[in-house]
Amino acid sequence: MAKEQGQKLVAQNKKARHDYHIEDTWEAGLVLMGTEVKSLRQGRASLVDGFAEIDNGEAWLLGVHIPEYSQGTWTNHAARRRRKLLLNRSEIDKIERKITDKGYTIVPLSLYFKDGRAKVEIALAKGKKSYDKRHTLAERTANREKVDALQRRLKGHRD
Repeated sequence: MAKEQGQKLVAQNKKARHDYHIEDTWEAGLVLMGTEVKSLRQGRASLVDGFAEIDNGEAWLLGVHIPEYSQGTWTNHAARRRRKLLLNRSEIDKIERKITDKGYTIVPLSLYFKDGRAKVEIALAKGKKSYDKRHTLAERTANREKVDALQRRLKGHRD
């Protein structure tokens, strides 16, 4: 059987980039059961309520929903169980130092397969206030309108 190459996206947490200021990101491996891998290969997962924590020097991913594998038997996994994250000791220590600051949390941004292995991109994030969210949306809209006006001008249309 040929070894998998490249990257295949399974799930993405778009809401995290809207709700948080992303400070730093890391790629972490996941300790999974066989039925979880099969379910992920079908493209079924949700990161919406997910977060990570450091407990006794180990990183854990909580709240991520990987539904039960449809052809699984009594060996099937629980959909929202704690999953261990595989990070270097230095990375865990760095995250733990930063997480002690008030207002920081660890959120999963995306879940994907990289060269056949399940990976999750986690981010150190600080929550946005509602006015920050409005400012971000207004900025994005203004940039989009600016690009559209430039495109119209280049095509020879007058405003």
